[in-house]
Amino acid sequence: MNTTYEECIKACLECMEACNTCYDACLKEEDVKMMVSCIRLDRECADICALAAKAMQSNSPFAHQICQLCADICEACGNECKKHDHDHCQKCAESCFRCAEICRNMAV
Repeated sequence: MNTTYEECIKACLECMEACNTCYDACLKEEDVKMMVSCIRLDRECADICALAAKAMQSNSPFAHQICQLCADICEACGNECKKHDHDHCQKCAESCFRCAEICRNMAV
């Protein structure tokens, strides 16, 4: 496993954790209806990050395509999360954008 894989796997796992934390925290917010898009994208993003990490760990022939899709979903999740002032949303957005950038570099 090369260093880029390791760096990307780490970013994906950190992003997955941030999304799961954000998802859980969003469910506890007073106006949950306002958080629906954020919650949905947190789930999507956590799932694709887990899949991307697994694909890289197992040296999947589809790892590059999965990383490209992961980057797109991370970016969408980051854009949604940054709309909300909650600390967990802001931290999640930061993690999503970082993961998106690293995954994009992997996908080239």
